Amino acid sequence: MLWRKHPETYQHCVRVAILAEKIAIPLELSSADKDQLIRGCFLHDIGKAMIPRELVLQRAPLTRKQWDIIKMHPILGAEMVEMNTGLSGDILGLIRHHHERWDGRGYPEGLSMEQIPVHARICAVIDAFDSMLSDRPYGSKMRTSEAKLELLRHAGTQFDPNVVHAFMKLSDETLNIY
Repeated sequence: MLWRKHPETYQHCVRVAILAEKIAIPLELSSADKDQLIRGCFLHDIGKAMIPRELVLQRAPLTRKQWDIIKMHPILGAEMVEMNTGLSGDILGLIRHHHERWDGRGYPEGLSMEQIPVHARICAVIDAFDSMLSDRPYGSKMRTSEAKLELLRHAGTQFDPNVVHAFMKLSDETLNIY
């Protein structure tokens, strides 16, 4: 469904899942946690399948109402995955909370720090990195070095600083999936 309605989002999810496998090494995740992270990252934006395509791809600034609709995708995605697959736990937590922020100013629940499931904190860093390296409706892509600096700049506010520092251990060659 997502690959048909939003092929750009689908490709983004594939790249995020690829990077999830790579960050599992410096984070020293167990095999089970690595599997949950990869699967969750692949599904993290599945809720966008329920958002109108023209809204997801809109280049003009979003109105408050439009932004409220976009911000529903983590909840819609978690509900969709739970209803259709029976998956639970880490994967649903990642899907539902990948837009939470370390400082508590994210969505959908405004969780902060360790309240945010660890898999969601990891996905948030990867998701942002991939978004910065991709042409998006709301901005031009950055170079890898610029995106890394942006992650470092927001470590401790938007992102879990431990996850950002683990991500920085990945070489540019390892990150060369674009």
